[in-house]
Amino acid sequence: MIKTESNTIQAFWVGLGALSSFSLSIISAIILSRYFDKIEYGTYRQIVYVYNTLLVVFSAGLPRVFSYYLPRYSKEEGKDITIKISLILFFTGFLFSLILYSASDLIATLLHNPQLALGLKYFSPIPMLLLPTLGVEGIFASYKQTKYTAVYTALSRLLMLIFIVLPVIIFGSNYLFAVYGWIVASFITLLLAIYFKGIPFKNVKVKKTSLKMNEIFSYSIPLLFASLGGIAMKSADQFYISRYFGTEVFAEFSNGFMELPIVGMITFSIGSVLMPLFSKMVFDERNKDDIIILWQKALMKSAIIIYPLVLFFIFYSTEVIVILYTTDYIASSMYFKIALVLNFFNVIMFAPILLSLGETKFYSRILISFAIIAWIGDFLVIKLFGSPVGLAIFSVAKLILLALIAFGKTSRVIGVSFFKVFPVNKLFIVLLHSLLSILIVKYLVNLIVKDGTNLVVLGFLFICYILLLILTSKYFRLDYLQFLEPIIKKFNFKRRVN
Repeated sequence: MIKTESNTIQAFWVGLGALSSFSLSIISAIILSRYFDKIEYGTYRQIVYVYNTLLVVFSAGLPRVFSYYLPRYSKEEGKDITIKISLILFFTGFLFSLILYSASDLIATLLHNPQLALGLKYFSPIPMLLLPTLGVEGIFASYKQTKYTAVYTALSRLLMLIFIVLPVIIFGSNYLFAVYGWIVASFITLLLAIYFKGIPFKNVKVKKTSLKMNEIFSYSIPLLFASLGGIAMKSADQFYISRYFGTEVFAEFSNGFMELPIVGMITFSIGSVLMPLFSKMVFDERNKDDIIILWQKALMKSAIIIYPLVLFFIFYSTEVIVILYTTDYIASSMYFKIALVLNFFNVIMFAPILLSLGETKFYSRILISFAIIAWIGDFLVIKLFGSPVGLAIFSVAKLILLALIAFGKTSRVIGVSFFKVFPVNKLFIVLLHSLLSILIVKYLVNLIVKDGTNLVVLGFLFICYILLLILTSKYFRLDYLQFLEPIIKKFNFKRRVN
């Protein structure tokens, strides 16, 4: 059996890195929202949108190759694989930069923002610097050294925060100053990534790997198309909002239509650890029951953390948005509330198993199919209802359906029933307990406090909610602290040794 304690600690480090990434990015958004007007901020967010959209194309699915192949080869060969993929990423990054500069006017025309062209031209060197940094998480997850992932992520995001925000504060509220700082931060991050990618291979001699380039691309190319499908789904919403409703609405939509970031941290950290584990288990032809047990535990632990958090933020979505972005962005709270519904289905982590089993073609086909549905469906929603809110609702419904279909496929590949690996009854209990707790807290606290847009008040409400969950958990046969036990034991052991 797999040692779940070790896996939990590995996931903890990845999650810690993701938490630092989110914290620093949200601080950046909070500051820039206050220094830029909506036109400047909307243009800046459009640059980020264009970069993230094209990033999927030029990364070519290569970052996920690390988690799939490194656990199957020796460290000596792993070093050679890492060098090869990093060099390919640098080359594709160079092409990305060249095309971004050349197509900047066309992109600005498509998004109906002439100001965007200049920003993209100045931004264009960044992909060449950042693409070679991709894959750090997969490398450390493969060798169970995810504590370095946490350090690298925190350092790189801190650099981004400092160099993007400080020029704006010092020199003025022009989004180009943020772009200048981003270029400097990207160069330093590249040097940082080169150093960190070498840590697992310290004092290891390079051995030419038997893994051929055609094998790498036969695995990564379907992932490229899958990633294209995934980003196409997300970019459809942003494209239609930008084109039909203007830069100001795009800014409101960008700040609001997001899943709860901590959910992404949890699923990303668990998925990052599970992927190399599943890959090794499949390669070693381990019993599928081991995979099912590991997956079930991961799913329930995710739900126990995610469901209570999502319900809290749904009930206090307006207050959270006002605290983060001021009352100028209160319209973003509606998008935020709609997007949060999707988080109830994000516990379905089907990708690690599908990819470990080599089901990259199915993964690619389903994402491309839903991308087509997204672009056609969004257009029809705009024409029929003329509402960005309607578009947001359609987007969430579509992604929920995608998760259920992919999960069904995963259960069939493993050879078990849908409900064996997706415990609906247990998840309903977690949801019911969370709902009752938040209703009690909201009712009692509202008798005393009327304004929840104060950060201290919101923090107090959250603490009351968590305490009530923990105190009443035994009546629902739930254990909200179970995921902390391996971490506490680990650090207590270290203290005794020292």
